Amino acid sequence: MTDVTDGVLHTLFRSDQGGHEQVVLCQDRATGLKAVIAIHSTALGPALGGTRFYPYASEEAAVADALNLARGMSYKNAMAGLDHGGGKAVIIGDPERIKTEELLLAYGRFVASLGGRYVTACDVGTYVADMDVVARACPWTTGRSPESGGAGDSSVLTAYGVFQGMRASAQHLWGDPTLRGRKVGVAGVGKVGHYLVGHLLEDGAEVVITDVRPDAVRRVTDEHPEVTVAADTATLIRTEGLDIYAPCALGGALSDESVPVLTAKVVCGAANNQLAHPGVEKDLADRGILYAPDYVVNAGGVIQVADELHGFDFDRCKAKASKIFDTTLAIFARAKDDGIPPAAAADRIAEQRMTEARPPVLPGEASQL
Repeated sequence: MTDVTDGVLHTLFRSDQGGHEQVVLCQDRATGLKAVIAIHSTALGPALGGTRFYPYASEEAAVADALNLARGMSYKNAMAGLDHGGGKAVIIGDPERIKTEELLLAYGRFVASLGGRYVTACDVGTYVADMDVVARACPWTTGRSPESGGAGDSSVLTAYGVFQGMRASAQHLWGDPTLRGRKVGVAGVGKVGHYLVGHLLEDGAEVVITDVRPDAVRRVTDEHPEVTVAADTATLIRTEGLDIYAPCALGGALSDESVPVLTAKVVCGAANNQLAHPGVEKDLADRGILYAPDYVVNAGGVIQVADELHGFDFDRCKAKASKIFDTTLAIFARAKDDGIPPAAAADRIAEQRMTEARPPVLPGEASQL
C-alpha cells in the first residue's frame, strides 16, 4: 500500500476531517470519465452537492478535494436548514477538452447507481446545460434548466446569500447593515462574483475586482465601468482602505501567506473551503478580521437546487436565502458568547443539528455494530 493511499485512508478513517460514509471511484474508459463521488453524511437526508469538473494535478488531489468539499456540504446544508446531508463529486480533467455528452451520461449513470443517496448539481466547470444531460441518465439531478423542469442558474441566489452575509457582517462590525461607502474587493467575477458585484454597487459600495480570466473582468467592466480592476489577488488583498474581501474563486484563499497582508476588516465571499488549513480562523481573529464562514453565506445556491426537488419557487427560495442574514448574525453572537472564532461557532451549530438528527442506538444494536 502506497503512502498516498495511506494518506487517503487516514483522512477517511482516522482524521478529524474524515468520517465520510462512502467514497466511490468511477471510471468509464470509453468516454474518458474519471470521477470521485464522496458522501460525507446522510444524517439529515440524501447527500446534496455539486459536480466539479477540473484538471487536477493528480488523482490524489481530486480525491482530497472531493472529501473536503463533501464535508463542507454537510455543514452548509445543516446551517441552511435543509433536510439534506453533504456530498460532492469531482470529474478529473479539463472540461474544455474532454467534456462530451457521452461522458456526462456515463457520469449520470454512476450517480444513479447510488439510488438517491447522492443528489448532484452544478459546480466549478459544470453548467445548467450539463445537468440537463446528466438528468437524462439520473433522476437525482438538480440545477437543470427551466425547459427541463429545473430552476436554472443557482449562482443568482448564491450571490444574493453572500450579499446578505456581508450585510450581517457590516451590522455586527459597524452597526449598520449597509455597504454604502464601503470598499469591497471581489476576487473572482465568474458565475457568482459578477452577480455579487451588481448587488454591491446597487447598495452603494465601491468595488475593486480581479480575475485570472480577462474576459470575466471585461464582462464586469463593460456592464459596470465604475468598478476598479486590481492586477491580481495579491494586489487586491493589499488594497489600501479595503473594508471587505470577498474570495469568490477556488478554495484556500485564506492562508499563512494571505492573512498577514489582508487590509480588509471583513472576509465574506462565495468560494468554498476558504481556510487553507485549521487554525487560519484564529489567525484572522487575532488580527481583528471578522470572518463570515463560507459555507454559511454561500448557501443560496444549494437552497435553490434543494427546492427544485420539490417544485421550484423562486420567491420561496429568495425568502429562505434572505435568512442567511439572521443566521450569520447568530453565528457571530455564538462566537462572542463562547469566546471562539465564527468558523468554530458555525461548526458547533451544524454539528449539533447533525448529531440530533441521528436515530438513537436501540437496545441490543450496539453489540452488533
